[in-house]
Amino acid sequence: MVVSLDLLINAIVAGVLLGGFYAAVTVGITISFGMLDIANIAQPAFILFGSYAAYIVNSSFGLDPILIGFIMTPVFFVIGMAIYRLYHHAFETRGQQSIQGLAFFFGLLFVGEVSLILIFGVDYRFVEAPYIGPSLHFGMFDLPLRMLVPFVVSLVMIGLLQLYLTRSFIGRAILAVSQDRVALQLMAANPTTIKQIAYGISTATCALAGTFLIIIQPVEPSIGRDYIGRIFAICVLGGMTSLPGMVAAAILIGVVESITATFYGPSWSPAVAFGFLLITLAWRPSGLLGRT
Repeated sequence: MVVSLDLLINAIVAGVLLGGFYAAVTVGITISFGMLDIANIAQPAFILFGSYAAYIVNSSFGLDPILIGFIMTPVFFVIGMAIYRLYHHAFETRGQQSIQGLAFFFGLLFVGEVSLILIFGVDYRFVEAPYIGPSLHFGMFDLPLRMLVPFVVSLVMIGLLQLYLTRSFIGRAILAVSQDRVALQLMAANPTTIKQIAYGISTATCALAGTFLIIIQPVEPSIGRDYIGRIFAICVLGGMTSLPGMVAAAILIGVVESITATFYGPSWSPAVAFGFLLITLAWRPSGLLGRT
């Protein structure tokens, strides 16, 4: 097969932009699963809740979808804190967070999807914004703004979150809560409160990523299932707790998927991406940058 240089460059650029979006949707699972040891498979539901919140406000008032996402972030932060409090009392205090807790999050995912179907049906929904249609052209490659804008905002969000986790007391407590609970208590920090705050942040970032999703493509209630395996894979490949590692893993997966879809067809891209994951983990079990 003859590979066109223009096609290859555009596939790589598209993969990098796609990887930025993958990083945004994986932030939440990196916090909940990597840092808190909570296997929250309901994260895709909150991504879609963010998408549909952006759709409702955008169609009603014409506000920019990303602005809507940031406005709704405190709401989803509070919702996330409430969900963790319920999860803590129902499962963690009884030591039942392994199987029963997993079933709890599966139930949240199912109820969330069914609720969206009952309210909005199965039709695809989309938003309107000035940057959804146009593209920037630079020589041999194009930059669609519907991918570029979420990519830039995703990196800014992740960068600010990384600064918060590494420079603030609560942020460092979040990084430590699943590693040394006793030491955290000796520092006068309540592990349950820290985990509640962290889970609120996890849920809020998922909802913000949902606004990126509906900018990139129209959404329908079941589309979240496509991201369950991918976000866990990126989290593990990035080193579980490392946000920089997660970004690197997301971009690698995005580039691999984009090149595969371009030259071999979209149906091959998930298989090749997960094969790449397995090969990388066989070479480096701790992930690209290891656990922080």
